[in-house]
Amino acid sequence: MVLNIPGGEFLTGSLDVISQSLTIPVLVILLVIVIISIITLGGVIAEYTSRRKVPVGTIRDLIYDINAAESVEALQNVISNAKIPKAQKKVLDEIASSQSLGSPSREALARKLFEYEEEKTMDSLKRTDIITRIGPTLGLMGTLIPMGPGLAALGAGDINTLASSLTVAFNTTIVGIGSGALCYVIGKIRSGWYDRYLSDLDALIDAVLDKMN
Repeated sequence: MVLNIPGGEFLTGSLDVISQSLTIPVLVILLVIVIISIITLGGVIAEYTSRRKVPVGTIRDLIYDINAAESVEALQNVISNAKIPKAQKKVLDEIASSQSLGSPSREALARKLFEYEEEKTMDSLKRTDIITRIGPTLGLMGTLIPMGPGLAALGAGDINTLASSLTVAFNTTIVGIGSGALCYVIGKIRSGWYDRYLSDLDALIDAVLDKMN
């Protein structure tokens, strides 16, 4: 439809060119999103199979063992023998090795190390969060963009063009929503893992700091 105002034909024509020029970029980005989603799914499956599950009882016993350590060497030995992820051991061992620092500096070091671990987990979740948000949006764009030519073809009696436009519209909708839903589930699963990981690390850091102060 042409706007019944001066320059309306130019405005509607410009918008039509802009919207149609977005077709290829939207399709390419959706394809990239699908590839990333599949790779991410494989990554979360691999992470699940290799992930060390740490029961609450293990953390509790480790806190008691840390408190019972009679020296820095004994404390480091307790940490190295603990049945926790290597990344947690590295943080705790670095804090235990900081006996030359004063209490405020040691606490600052512990806080910085914890924040670094937190940033790593957030970086892992960032990709899935982005796809969760933009996947359905791009799917909607891929639905609406072909509908303009499709409706125009319907008015001209061109059924083949209409069918082609509807196919593209439905495919992009499915891909966008499917990728967003998959990454949403993956993000929720990983978020639960990382929340537990950070909670355990926070408790163990407090135990080590309490022993060294």
